[in-house]
Amino acid sequence: MTAPKVFGIAGWKNSGKTGLAVRLVTEFTRRGYKISTIKHAHHDFDIDKVGADSYRHRQAGAHEVTIVSGTRYAIMHELRGAAEPEFEEVLARLSPCDLVLIEGYKREPIPKIEARRLEAANRTPLAPDDPYIAAIATDHPVTDTALPVFDLDDTAAIADFIAEIVGLEARP
Repeated sequence: MTAPKVFGIAGWKNSGKTGLAVRLVTEFTRRGYKISTIKHAHHDFDIDKVGADSYRHRQAGAHEVTIVSGTRYAIMHELRGAAEPEFEEVLARLSPCDLVLIEGYKREPIPKIEARRLEAANRTPLAPDDPYIAAIATDHPVTDTALPVFDLDDTAAIADFIAEIVGLEARP
């Protein structure tokens, strides 16, 4: 099996990463591509409601809990003190698709676009120290770079750029 095409969206907190990721998923899906996403969280999170059966299974000590319905399924894997899985391990668990958009994982050696907003918690540019950043998407003028610079809201142009970088074949 060949490795999936991946492209990342990196940036500091409140830099517009999630909004851009959501718009890109919508745009690529509209174009007929099958898109998966991986979102890295720097904090504890839960996708389960307190008191739900699956929550109770996890609280009881289950290593993995799978919830299945007629519309979706989810597998929750409890680390129980084990190390966070490596990026490649997470990627390998995904079903085949045309493109995996990665939100976060700013240190991974994958092609990515840096999201920048004036309201970001930290406005230190990532691009000067990350050779994998291929472009910048921003809500303000950026002139101190040789990289392509896109308006943060120009989703179609950013999608075109990503498709070219990863080699997505055009859909009719």
